Amino acid sequence: MSTPLLRVEGLRKSFGGVAALKDGRFELAPGSVHALCGGNGAGKSTFLSILMGIHQRDGGTIWRGEREVEFSSPAEALAAGIAIIEQELSPVPFMTVAENIYLGREPSGRFGGIDFRAMNRNAQSLLGGLGFDIRANQTMQTLTVAQMQLVEIAKALSHDADVIFMDEPTSAIGEREAQQLFSAIERLKAQGRGIVYVSHRLSEIFQIADSYTVFRDGAYVASGKLAETDRPSLIRMIVGRELGEEYIKTNAPTEEVGLEVESLSSPGRIEDISFSVRKGEIFGIYGLMGSGRTEIFDCIFGLDPKREGQIRVEGAPVSISGPRDAMREGIALVTEDRKQTGLNLSDSVRSNIALASLPEMSPGFVMRGKAEMEASRAMIERFSIKAARDTMPVSGLSGGNQQKVVLGKWFLRNPRLLLLDEPTRGVDVGAKREIYRVICDFAASGGTVVMISSEIDEVLGMSDRIMVMRGGRAAGILPRAEASAQSLVHLST
Repeated sequence: MSTPLLRVEGLRKSFGGVAALKDGRFELAPGSVHALCGGNGAGKSTFLSILMGIHQRDGGTIWRGEREVEFSSPAEALAAGIAIIEQELSPVPFMTVAENIYLGREPSGRFGGIDFRAMNRNAQSLLGGLGFDIRANQTMQTLTVAQMQLVEIAKALSHDADVIFMDEPTSAIGEREAQQLFSAIERLKAQGRGIVYVSHRLSEIFQIADSYTVFRDGAYVASGKLAETDRPSLIRMIVGRELGEEYIKTNAPTEEVGLEVESLSSPGRIEDISFSVRKGEIFGIYGLMGSGRTEIFDCIFGLDPKREGQIRVEGAPVSISGPRDAMREGIALVTEDRKQTGLNLSDSVRSNIALASLPEMSPGFVMRGKAEMEASRAMIERFSIKAARDTMPVSGLSGGNQQKVVLGKWFLRNPRLLLLDEPTRGVDVGAKREIYRVICDFAASGGTVVMISSEIDEVLGMSDRIMVMRGGRAAGILPRAEASAQSLVHLST
């Protein structure tokens, strides 16, 4: 057997006396993809941070090949051929793609200045070799979020690392870009490099990974070959118990119409979108990145001033020129990026829950502290939000609990119509199931739900009907009984 590229034994780390990692163990073989699995709070991020030299370990041993190592900074890890693609993007928006890729490592010309021609040439060669259709001289601010993620991937690979950590690399990209990434991973495997892949999307793990390691509550649980396990078994290892049916369906569409959209258009974004959703129904929207999915919600919620078309809520025409009008009509919007547009990360859990209800909470511009506290506690109990206290910063919560705070913020307003854009992005399997229950309970009580998801399994499992978007238009609407992965992909491409 070949020597592992990376081997870790008994890694430990505590913060303020609280153990974040109790027993981290791992082994990465050359030319393989190894999935690092675990729920939010399992210790995965701490584990990767130690291996990248961001945090210093309290105990344990790390071997790089046959040599025992300890990195005191990310620069040392990079010098040793270990790179990371992080979930949170950190582009410099006014610089070019090439400048972002080689930031701090720009090639020099004859007179000591930056050789921009060589830098652009190298960057374009790297992007082309990965199959990414991005120009090296584009500025980052002109790219989509998905393209920015691909640039981050190229940046990590530009270090010529043979150990690459990928932390939720598809969380912000669509199906097409994800397939580009998977093709690039296959090429890296063929070169003998090792990929440590972290994702809550189990379908991805089973598609591309060769082996797995599971952490739970900061400790190693199990490892093995993915070909020798199955999805229910892996879920059981991750959460430590049986979860039962993954997609909960307790709702039943009624005959009453909750939302009608007629000839909805926005120049250059979407064109002539018409559909209706019944009360009690979960209406799914699927499509590739850039197909116009999120743009539909922008129009309904009043975020797109160029919107044309008619919107009716429970049979009554509504005039929506901004989010305030939408909220007044009982519409709630859970955006696709909770950290950018769903939460104020520097503020408390309590303040975030009250965020959409400030006019009611602060008549006369004075916050009613008792009402805010009672509302916060009610939503924390309703959604089983795990927080040490509701005055703690929301940034200190796991991804799943942050998403529950976003839901609590909107449910505090008792909405009639729930617009959900990627409601389980970056959420572990246990928290996903809890969110699915909340969605179904809302629909079962007579609410109307429209849900965008780029996860085919999710949109098939949760939806009563599915509208597929392609090129800014509706390519078709399928009832649940007729929808399949093949039919969704066929309509979306």
